[in-house]
Amino acid sequence: MDWFSDLFSQCQAWVYETLVQPVVFGLGYGNLLEDAFDATGWLLVGLLQITVMLVFIGALERLYPAEPVTDRRAVRVDILYTLIHRLGLFRLALFFAIDPLWDALSGEMRLAGIETFQLDALWPGVTDVAWVSFLVYLVVFDFANYWLHRAQHGFEWWWQLHALHHSQRQMTMWSDSRNHLLDDLIIDSAFVLLARLIGVPPGQFIALVAVSQLLENLQHANTKLWFGAVLERVLVSPRFHRLHHSIGFGHETDGRGTLGGHNFAVLFPVWDVLFGTASFELRWDPTGVRDQLIEEGGRDYGRGFWAQQWLGLKRLVRRTS
Repeated sequence: MDWFSDLFSQCQAWVYETLVQPVVFGLGYGNLLEDAFDATGWLLVGLLQITVMLVFIGALERLYPAEPVTDRRAVRVDILYTLIHRLGLFRLALFFAIDPLWDALSGEMRLAGIETFQLDALWPGVTDVAWVSFLVYLVVFDFANYWLHRAQHGFEWWWQLHALHHSQRQMTMWSDSRNHLLDDLIIDSAFVLLARLIGVPPGQFIALVAVSQLLENLQHANTKLWFGAVLERVLVSPRFHRLHHSIGFGHETDGRGTLGGHNFAVLFPVWDVLFGTASFELRWDPTGVRDQLIEEGGRDYGRGFWAQQWLGLKRLVRRTS
């Protein structure tokens, strides 16, 4: 993989020097050149992800769909969410909004004598081999992701934001990024902090995020793909995750009006198996949230990007007031 890393670095340097650096200088932000270089890396990763989605995951959706696509407007809104996240726009906003706070927090922790937790301290030499440390970090991140995901379903106020993600009745590979921006801010902040606490190198952090996101795109794909009786318990499949989006079953543990659900794992189903939330039933249910149904009140989650964001805030305010 060294050749790929070298090629990526060369492309990043070329795009930065040719396109990004002149713009940053022209806008008078010479003090942000280092951050602009990092943003260029995220932009290239996003373009690679979108290419893989269109070529490979898109082919699966066309060849083996779970259901016909009847609401293309809903899909187009999800594409907008994906472009915002994968082309670096959200990370740029995140930098200006909270990264300085994390820098200050890290500084205060060092002054207070609080050391970051390094994997080498627990397992000497583990980070000497890049692919081994990558897998270890991936497992750590996925374990944290499982519990954060359960929290999104377990706290009433948080569910009011996360419900937007589940409100997509026409689920496709683009649906992974369909989230309330405040929800994304909370989750992304948690992982940036976790990465700093355990000492994940910046390059590996980008790779961890990129690989995880692509697998999540596959999981949300409109396809009847499943991995078989054995591999279904190793890696989350589109079938396994579609059950998580099933109306009722995916977001309720004990029936109508309760919180919770099933199949919270993001990458590895083992967490659902260990903590009693797994379902391996071989079925493809309609997706959405129960209160969207006409007979359950027909709640409006919004058709466009801004309407969805505004209605999410209104739900949050109602639940916390």
